[in-house]
Order: sequence, then C-alpha cells, then structure tokens
Amino acid sequence: MNDVTLRMMRLAGQGYCCSQILLLLDMENRNQTDPDLVRAMAGLCLGGAGSGGICGVFTGAACLLALYAAKGAEDETEDEKLPLLYAELSDWFTQTAGSLYGGISCADIIGEENRRPHPERCGSLVAGAYQQVMELLLQHGFDLTGPHSHDN
Repeated sequence: MNDVTLRMMRLAGQGYCCSQILLLLDMENRNQTDPDLVRAMAGLCLGGAGSGGICGVFTGAACLLALYAAKGAEDETEDEKLPLLYAELSDWFTQTAGSLYGGISCADIIGEENRRPHPERCGSLVAGAYQQVMELLLQHGFDLTGPHSHDN
C-alpha cells in the first residue's frame, strides 16, 4: 500500500467523497486548506448531487486540472493547455472506467440502486485519477508545489 492509498483511506474514513479526496490530496501536498472549496466539491459526489450521473472521480479530476490551469482572477487567463488536459483526462477515464464498468456514470460504476460509494471500485478510480492528473500536469509543465495563479 503506497502513501496516496493510505491518505485516501484516511480521508474516506473521515467521510469525504471521491471528488473531495482528489482535491484534498493536492492541497495536502501543498500544505494548503480551503474548507469552502472542499465543501463545494461535495456537490460532485455520487454523480453530481447524488444523481448517479457522470462519476465524481472524473468531474473531480477535471476540477483539479482546472485548479491549475483555468482562469481564477480578473488578471489571469486560462492556460492554453487546459482543453488538451481535459481531452487527455477524458480519454483515460473513458478507457479505464468505461472498459471496466460499461460506462462513466456513477450508476454504471456502483450500480443503479446503490447510493453509496463502492470502496474498491471508487478507491481504485480515485487513486488512478489522482496519478493521471499529476502525470498530466507534470508532462505539461505545471508546478505542483506552488500557488496556482498564472498570467499567460
């Protein structure tokens, strides 16, 4: 069991959902906290507002990419690489979850009738998505240790 898996298990045990865990892993790496942002990420859980729609791991990972590359202040511009990052994440997630579970919705992954995360399925997707996001960001030259503001 690696460090990320242990951290994920600790956060899940504290009641955080998939999308929140992705953000919290990144924030822990940078010694930052933002309870308001963590709370907002809960809206993506269980397919968005508990609807069973598109998996919160996917949308949470997209939010994590946006945290690094999207416009966040009046004096910033969106990084030109963001659409490519989204496309690469989407391809990876569709291949991964789609091939394993027949789709990328929360309902596909945990089952239509289930309104609780499936620890094994969700855990492996969270770990894989976090690794994929970090790899994509590094491949495209993002600094994973500093603040996210940028002004292209």
